[in-house]
Amino acid sequence: MNEPSATAQWHRLLGADDLEEGRVTTVSIGTRSFAVSHYDGQFGCVDNACPHQGGPLGEGSIENGWLRCPWHGYDYSPLDGKPPGGFSDAPACFPVDVRDDGVYVQLEPEPVPPRTVSDVVVETLTNWGLTHVFGMVGHSNLGFADAMRKAEERGELTYIGIRHEGAAAFAASAFGKLTGRAAGCFGIAGPGSTNLLTGLYDAKEDRAPVLALSGQVPSKVKGRGAFQDTDLEAAFAGVAGYAATMQAGSDHAELATLAMKTALIERRVSHLVFPDEVQHMPAAEGAEASSPVGRIGSRKISPPSAELNGAVAMLADSKRPLIVVGDGAREDMDDVLALAERLGTPIVTTFRAKGLVADDHPLGCGVMGRSGTPIASWFMNESDLLLVFGASFSNHTGIADYKPTIQVDRDPMALGRFHPVDMPLQGDIGVTASAIMNALPESVACADLTDEVADRWSIWTAEKASRRHDDAGHGLGAAALMDSLSRLVDPNAVIAVDVGNNTYSFGRYFEVSGGQRVLMSGYLGSIGFSLPAAMGAWAAVGGERQVVSVSGDGGFGQYAMELTTAVKYDMNITHILMNNGELGKISKEQRAAHWDVWQTSLHNPDFSQFAQLCGAKGTRVTRVDELDGAISESLAHQGPALVEVMTDAFLL
Repeated sequence: MNEPSATAQWHRLLGADDLEEGRVTTVSIGTRSFAVSHYDGQFGCVDNACPHQGGPLGEGSIENGWLRCPWHGYDYSPLDGKPPGGFSDAPACFPVDVRDDGVYVQLEPEPVPPRTVSDVVVETLTNWGLTHVFGMVGHSNLGFADAMRKAEERGELTYIGIRHEGAAAFAASAFGKLTGRAAGCFGIAGPGSTNLLTGLYDAKEDRAPVLALSGQVPSKVKGRGAFQDTDLEAAFAGVAGYAATMQAGSDHAELATLAMKTALIERRVSHLVFPDEVQHMPAAEGAEASSPVGRIGSRKISPPSAELNGAVAMLADSKRPLIVVGDGAREDMDDVLALAERLGTPIVTTFRAKGLVADDHPLGCGVMGRSGTPIASWFMNESDLLLVFGASFSNHTGIADYKPTIQVDRDPMALGRFHPVDMPLQGDIGVTASAIMNALPESVACADLTDEVADRWSIWTAEKASRRHDDAGHGLGAAALMDSLSRLVDPNAVIAVDVGNNTYSFGRYFEVSGGQRVLMSGYLGSIGFSLPAAMGAWAAVGGERQVVSVSGDGGFGQYAMELTTAVKYDMNITHILMNNGELGKISKEQRAAHWDVWQTSLHNPDFSQFAQLCGAKGTRVTRVDELDGAISESLAHQGPALVEVMTDAFLL
């Protein structure tokens, strides 16, 4: 035992009667942990970590006068920490004083922790605009977690602890889709990181910027079959656009910069892996965090003039052009709408782009494809030219591949991805739409179809109204629910939707304002997306916009316990749960393919009561006349709320 210095201070460990004779316990003071023993009428205090492999001595036992480590059975004196004869390793021992009010230990002040590799990385990430990380702290990511803790104390970062890493990745993906900024998701080595993969694939497929942060086993045991030793580089190879493992000699700030730049510029997933020992390694002397200054240029490019002039000529000669908007046009809708209004041309969206054009816009025709409206289908069929902005042309979009087509996209690989198009234009969406409008001749062949759009809406509105009254005695119909939501949800709300029949119903019946933002698992189509996505949206909007999520009972069941996360952080989220007691979309597909309906039924609790048990507001709706009241009250509730609507799987 070393002599204490003049700066050493006494700290109370416990009461003299708090620990029985012959017992040992763990006591924490500040960030330090100690094994405190009561033996032979005396008290001893030693460092809690066994010098062999760090076993928690305070969880051990006193046997035959020795304090035995619970991990490997190494023995030490419970009073001074000395090992048996012939051994030299010993835990640090500290002076103890038994006073009238308890047992005290004398400790040197905690040293100022050094700036670590993790500190440099976190400083770089926040310089690049990382503001939120969703994840789970565990044994192999503690060093990096502590760097995030310090950043949170500085007000530079917000960390949200979740119940399952899959939810963390979905939340980060939704955050990226909503803002265009990268959020982080965080896990330990092995299963904590592999749990991230589904949400990361969602981000990859929908081009959302996300940063995945993985702890890893110590380098000295990597590749040797250690506990949770998983080849994360290989596991993430299919999803990560950029990946790096931080080594002791790496330029840590530059690797973090490359990760953030790739995520933001290419809208891809970046993955950083941190071996355990590197996380808390002192940073190199003079190591500086990196930043985006001087690393990013403008991407507002315009298409070549020859191709632009060719597209203008095609458009000017068309009698019934149709403008198609995909999610890639999200930031440029003012220019696209101005072009549509100049021509009087109907405008439709892909499902992922639902909400970019208000359903009450004189030229708006709703969503195409499987989740769409008959209005959009009508104008697609009747068109003689398609002008497509920022859409993928995937098999679910409903874009006819046999129509003459002008395609505009920033990404050269997106042009003509699935079939040749007549006029591919590589350029920024807004810049190109504005350039087309400015180059149009005063007289064009196309007629203003505003009145025809209104006629088609009148037909569809009457059809929807009739469906709101459908009742086969097995629950509410989707048309009635979506009518209530269309009227009651804020015109600038963020709405996260899941996968399944609930999604088709939302796309078909929910009437968007044009100011709402709809988030979905577009190309991956992953069930369970909506609630974690709403959590990510809530983090992104900071209480400035209403956040609503919609799912079926199958989707909600995937991440139901994240409702406790929403309660913990007082997230103002309203979840609309369509409960029909089955995986309705799968049952429908089985019937359509002439299979027997098999293994699609679900055993559900009363989800409204489940919500209340979690600490949220829970309401169950069984009648149409209850919808407006239940939804209004839940939307007005400050904090998480769930509305369980008992629905009919056949009334889609």
